[in-house]
Amino acid sequence: MKKRVAILISGGGSNMEALLRDMEADHPAAPVLVLSNNPAAGGLAKAAARGIATACVDHRPFGQDRAGFEDELNRHLQAAAPDIICLAGFMRILTPEFIHGWAGKMLNIHPSILPLFRGLHTHKRALEAGMAVHGCSVHEVTGELDGGPILGQAVMPVWPQDSAESLAERLLPLEHRLYPAVLRRFAAGDRGKISHFPALGVAG
Repeated sequence: MKKRVAILISGGGSNMEALLRDMEADHPAAPVLVLSNNPAAGGLAKAAARGIATACVDHRPFGQDRAGFEDELNRHLQAAAPDIICLAGFMRILTPEFIHGWAGKMLNIHPSILPLFRGLHTHKRALEAGMAVHGCSVHEVTGELDGGPILGQAVMPVWPQDSAESLAERLLPLEHRLYPAVLRRFAAGDRGKISHFPALGVAG
């Protein structure tokens, strides 16, 4: 039986689309829900066009009531009964209590070579640190921000002419390959780490 996957997004959902495309083929998992905190998230329409159930819990009416917001997220998730939750550009920090309820079932993609540059503005921070390489990581989600076990990483060189914007643009294709590869293995029960360095001529 295929694993049931819910994907959480906040914007256009390019990583969501990469996951959905991969799950169209022979795959150990299938999407059952795309859930957003943003009613204007373009990814909702893209998912609906593929026939996938969508839902939105706008975080703004909840103000500082994070528990209330997460209770509503959980209501949708529990109805969909996912085996795996993929955070794909979901721009809300989830509480440890929420994460604990889905422990061992939640993945996230982060635009840095973790444990470097946890949190926001990773491309700018990589440039400011004088990094020769930059990349992305897929990890299990725990109560520590961007701190769960790493399941896959992809790395590319930083060029002298790079800006934060160009780094982000060049990194996206690597994200779109890495996240589906990790999800495929994770859904099959393989939690080994994938290392992918296409621009450096190494893959493993």
